[in-house]
Amino acid sequence: MTLRIDHVVYATGDLDAAATRFDDTYGLTSTPGGIHPRWGTANRIIALGEACYLELIAIVDPVVAARSALGRAIADRTAHGDRWFALCVGDDDIDATAERLGLVPEPGSRTLPDGREVRWRAAGIDDPLRTPELPFFIAWTGEADGHPGARRAAHRSGATDVAWVEIAGDAARFRAWTGDASLPVRFVGGDAGVLAVGVRTPEGEVVVR
Repeated sequence: MTLRIDHVVYATGDLDAAATRFDDTYGLTSTPGGIHPRWGTANRIIALGEACYLELIAIVDPVVAARSALGRAIADRTAHGDRWFALCVGDDDIDATAERLGLVPEPGSRTLPDGREVRWRAAGIDDPLRTPELPFFIAWTGEADGHPGARRAAHRSGATDVAWVEIAGDAARFRAWTGDASLPVRFVGGDAGVLAVGVRTPEGEVVVR
């Protein structure tokens, strides 16, 4: 099984305000990603290369969001302010992972502002088995250049990649969930969940909290 960091999700109550903060504070430029009709959410993408990005996500339809597990989780996560929401790992054999963990891979899609459609299969994103410190899994099924990270922006920081992710939670449970995959994850104490992301730049790592 080959797992790698695909993207890290940051939940916010205001996409535009979060985009401004990430640009002003960290030198990370985002672009509109599109709407997720199933979850009542929309996102912005901080592209970092062919297979890696940061995602800003917010609820844009509270009625739909309240009917989805993911929408409710994002509402809970942002009840006291913006914060990191989840780690997503790319999975070359998502069916085997899903079978091992008792998850069900489900198709997903969203339409980009230019009308193109981005498609994927994901497992665990809104499954109750996944607690905040555990990643969900994704396999992209659209066009070869359709990965959201592929259209890297000209970040003021010169950011090129995710160097590491800091997570509070049970490290042993994380290893069991990911099948002991080698991932650049650091574990600390505290309430379970993603706490920070280290981003590589030519001037050194930028820590995004």
